[in-house]
Amino acid sequence: MNVRSSIASAISLLVGSGAAAAFVHVSTAVADDSFFLRPGSLIISSSNYEGGIGAVASLVVGTPLANTNTATIAAVSDNNYVTVWNNDTVDASFGVTSPIFLTAVDPNSGRVLNRLSVPTSQVVTSFSSKSELALHLGHDERGNHLVFVGYANAGVGALDVSNSDAVAGQDPTNPVSFAFGSNYAFHRTIVSLDDDARFSYTPTINYGGNNGRAALMGSNGLYYTVGNANNGNAATFGSASNDTTPDVTETTGLEAVNQINARSPTVTIPSGNSAEVNPLLQFGLGKKGADDKPGKDDNFRGITEFNGALYFTKGSGSNGVQTVYTVVNTPQSPAGFVPAPNTGPAAGNVLPTVANAGQQAVVILNGFPTDSARASLADGTSGGDFTPFAMFFANDHTLYVTDEGTGNSADAAHAGLEKWILGSNGTWTLAYTLTGGLIGKVDSNLVGFDGPYPDVTTIGLRNLTGLVNRDGTVTLWAATSTNSTSGDTGADPNRVVEITDEVAATTLTGKVAKETFRTIEGPTYGTVYRGVAYVVAGDQDRDHGHDDHGNGNGNGHDDDYGNGHGHGW
Repeated sequence: MNVRSSIASAISLLVGSGAAAAFVHVSTAVADDSFFLRPGSLIISSSNYEGGIGAVASLVVGTPLANTNTATIAAVSDNNYVTVWNNDTVDASFGVTSPIFLTAVDPNSGRVLNRLSVPTSQVVTSFSSKSELALHLGHDERGNHLVFVGYANAGVGALDVSNSDAVAGQDPTNPVSFAFGSNYAFHRTIVSLDDDARFSYTPTINYGGNNGRAALMGSNGLYYTVGNANNGNAATFGSASNDTTPDVTETTGLEAVNQINARSPTVTIPSGNSAEVNPLLQFGLGKKGADDKPGKDDNFRGITEFNGALYFTKGSGSNGVQTVYTVVNTPQSPAGFVPAPNTGPAAGNVLPTVANAGQQAVVILNGFPTDSARASLADGTSGGDFTPFAMFFANDHTLYVTDEGTGNSADAAHAGLEKWILGSNGTWTLAYTLTGGLIGKVDSNLVGFDGPYPDVTTIGLRNLTGLVNRDGTVTLWAATSTNSTSGDTGADPNRVVEITDEVAATTLTGKVAKETFRTIEGPTYGTVYRGVAYVVAGDQDRDHGHDDHGNGNGNGHDDDYGNGHGHGW
């Protein structure tokens, strides 16, 4: 069976032929849905645009949208799938919530093993947010747990949810709160799916004004999440000075979270249930050497655990450094610190707890980029020389990193799947970047219910997972990043792709130079593919000690381009 048509058919069954059919709040399966996390299967998260439900159904030109904390602005498009994203040109917080689908496939044959529709009465995603719906597979004494993040109780078709507050009345300067009211707030919620296909929910107070992008269950039983916050004007750390409650500058970045795992996200969140790691992280990389905006240098999006340590990425936004980070039990860098090349550790050494998260240090992994995202090259482009998204450890000295390809002009050389090697000197070095059959691929003739969609070009990769094979190779799966003339490229139909690499190879020569990506799924009109997770056999060390990487992992409303740009850029 053709892989792409098989998965597309599965998703179409979930969506149905109309709006009413799309949101039956039950699991839909081609196999026994009580055994969803089948060993040897590839899980793909996706979402479909539904313009006929919720607030977006009545969206017309002129509808008031978010603009500033004192004014709204008129919409420039109705709910047409092709043009609705043009509203992003006037409302930097614009987004539309949509349902979450999980599809399990046999990656070898393409046969759909199972499919689930996540209850939209509980959580949804933001359709155009590129770094949302990262998938991570964890394991404890109860079995496997597939973990991701969604918005609680927002429903399908709600507007600007990904830039809303996380708690009612949290930020009086948030433009979304001015447009929709101070009670327009939605908990960023960790969702866990177990071996029996049961969902459980851990709501949080984090990432107000932006989005939670990825979550994983650590080997110590805690959840760890990454994301962004602060869609308003908070310019200092601390509620006392920035008038946000909870403080948007210190409920962001990397968070340690105690499990709640309730049957509904409406459960009460215990006080002190989560804590940010290194909450006052602030580099001296702002304009004219000033400090960056508080809470923006930790605009993280991809995360994984390996050998009892956390690794996470920053690859978007106009502040800080786009690179790979880890956590170490050392003194934190002072405010205004400017990272220097090749000074960090080769590996992390701690899993933070809720109790000690504030005392642990976030540092750049030795050998990874330290250039400022704000700095401009001679050609005027900025955004960083690298835009890392997700990670996969093949072993303790081989790390694969996806690059979205959305930084400055130098980032074009790194876009795709990077392979980093740890040398005997304790420094990671970029060996090569895999791009065969990937970068520059153009998808045209994307025609559907709302007319033709603009041509879509693949420019890089986002969420990632993999499996180390017994023959010395590693097979990796990832979601593609794209570019188009759409008002928001996060809404572009994209792909899920696969490639196999020689783990021991250190140069792009011989057989390695001929390695190419093949498409597992997509593009599908009106559908975005987000996270990927490979389910290993229960008696195996899950992914060699690391979780899968949607997210970003991952992997969307993911960055900060000044106030109010939450989208998953």
